Amino acid sequence: MHVIITDTRFRSTRAFELGAKGLFTIALCVIVLAVSSAVAAYHALLKAGTRNNWPIVGQILPQVASQDMEAQNRYLRENLDVMATRLGELQARMVQLDSLGERVAQLAGMDTKLLKPTPGAGGALVGERALSVKDFSQALADLQGEANIGEDFLTVLESRLLDQKLQRAMIPTTRPVNGLLTGSRFGRRVDPFTGSSAMHTGLDFPGPVGTPIYAAAGGVVVTAMNHSDYGNMIEVDHGNDVITRYAHTSRMLVKVGDLIKRGQKIGLIGSTGRSTGPHLHFEVWVSGRYKDPAKFLALGRDSPTVASSR
Repeated sequence: MHVIITDTRFRSTRAFELGAKGLFTIALCVIVLAVSSAVAAYHALLKAGTRNNWPIVGQILPQVASQDMEAQNRYLRENLDVMATRLGELQARMVQLDSLGERVAQLAGMDTKLLKPTPGAGGALVGERALSVKDFSQALADLQGEANIGEDFLTVLESRLLDQKLQRAMIPTTRPVNGLLTGSRFGRRVDPFTGSSAMHTGLDFPGPVGTPIYAAAGGVVVTAMNHSDYGNMIEVDHGNDVITRYAHTSRMLVKVGDLIKRGQKIGLIGSTGRSTGPHLHFEVWVSGRYKDPAKFLALGRDSPTVASSR
């Protein structure tokens, strides 16, 4: 296509060839300008019609708005139904967790009467309707409140169980020697030195010199000394006014202030002090009074679990 442009002002003329590509570009620009103008005119018409309350425009706008609102409501309804189903599942899981918490509390020795009772739900289905956004928000808030209460309860329960675990760890229930038979038992006996009746305040475990002695429970070493009667003697404080005593050792492997674990090697069997031969004399004291160690050991296993050696 041959195009000639004449400028009368400057008395000049320009000529150039316009190919198919150029024609297509010009046509596309014209179409875009036309569509843009139409859209702008449409919006201007709607704006003017709304401002001046033209009857035809007043009918068009509510129809368009209604279609958009229906689409939004349908989308919201579908998502709300899915979330409501998930909310119901979470509520059921919360009931199960409450029941489990009550059972664990009973095992921990807690008074379940002080706990929030597990809620029950049921009854006839009357006046069913779809869950609204407000209903869903309220149910979600209630569930969050129950979750917070459950979290506090589980924290208390964990603390209670931990305290019980620590208390059990401090009770001397582990045999202080491995595989040795008990010699003289707790109670009155004929004293091996005087031949008269006397109180034997502990258990004797005879064995070769150098046999390992283990702590009957965890605690703190409060005595590690040589005693005229008990010889090389170790005492371990387990808390709650419970102390164990290990006498006649040939060697003490701990010192005062050491923190020890259940089953930790603390000494070696010997025959120091008032003794007729190598053995361990083991005592348990509660609130300043000696008790029968056999009653404590009967609660535990037959042999110690060695924690570490020194």
